[in-house]
Amino acid sequence: MAAPFRKMLGWLAALPSALALALAPPAGACTSFLLKAADGSRVYGRTLEFGFPLESEAIVIPRHYAARATGPDGKPTWSWKSRYAIAGLNAFGLPVVVDGLNEKGLAGGILYFPGFAGYADPETADPKMADPRHALAPWDFLTWALGNFASVAELRAALDTISIVDVVQPTLGVVPPFHYTLHDASGASLVVEPIGGRLEVRDNPLGVLTNAPTFDWHLTNLRNYVKLSPVEAPALKIGGETFAPLGAGSGLLGVPGDTTPPSRFVRAVALTLAAAPQKDAAETVRLAEHILNNFDIPLGQARPSPKETSRFEYTQWTSIADLSGRVYYVKSYDNQTLRSIDLGKVELEGRSVRAAPLRPSSRAAPVEFPKH
Repeated sequence: MAAPFRKMLGWLAALPSALALALAPPAGACTSFLLKAADGSRVYGRTLEFGFPLESEAIVIPRHYAARATGPDGKPTWSWKSRYAIAGLNAFGLPVVVDGLNEKGLAGGILYFPGFAGYADPETADPKMADPRHALAPWDFLTWALGNFASVAELRAALDTISIVDVVQPTLGVVPPFHYTLHDASGASLVVEPIGGRLEVRDNPLGVLTNAPTFDWHLTNLRNYVKLSPVEAPALKIGGETFAPLGAGSGLLGVPGDTTPPSRFVRAVALTLAAAPQKDAAETVRLAEHILNNFDIPLGQARPSPKETSRFEYTQWTSIADLSGRVYYVKSYDNQTLRSIDLGKVELEGRSVRAAPLRPSSRAAPVEFPKH
């Protein structure tokens, strides 16, 4: 587990060039799910894939932090003070989370949603659906949600007070297409998808989300896999001959193994339903890690063309959140040791966001933040 975190103030100046990012392959391989332990504990896990390094850091956003939304012109607009502290991961050094857990056990992540995300027009946002003064850039939404609400129910009740609008992300040079997964300690799960300028909000009884197409499409697609089972398939008898399965796992024959979002959605549902519930959160965190390993994409496995030798979509980090114990875990591509941020042990008050790199470490220890 990592060396002590360094304190970071403000925004990082060193960002990849816009040209390099514009040439990067489209991303769309994030996988997320929720598990339940025998004692009722919930554990959320996800992977983050992208076609170039996002330079993610582990961060803690304190209680009462003065967060600001980004407007269509790229300038800060309205602001709010976070009610709850958040532990999570950022991108490009920004003081926002792309994945995280708050001190009340609400967790969630931003997942890529190319070809289907449709945000509100900031000039014509429907005041009946949301306060047009309370517009969020696509990357602001999760930080707003985790900073202000303790449960999925609280968040859902407040979604008509905001809108998510088209804003170009300066580093990417485009409006990033996102949708969002949220889970709380009670086991409630929610999917929020910006489609056609409105927020489509759906309960998620499966707890699984990947990428495009829309969540309802993925649920329909599961009807193609209704015979999947963790139970071994019986031997087949034909004309006096018996054909027994070749080894264990025959009940899951037909689970798609490629890395497209529909295939990963089916695989995540199959694996999370088949996994034996563990007795508590600690053992479920390890179970989540094993399941997440099935979605790890090494450099070179997903490439945009036969001649491509450098721009690969790959698993940059994997996160796990113990929603009951309020512990956030992360491992990175270069450091497969699972490191932790315990929200019951780190300082949650302060004026600034604290951050630490995910660089490789040779020793195992909890993530530690410097005191103010």
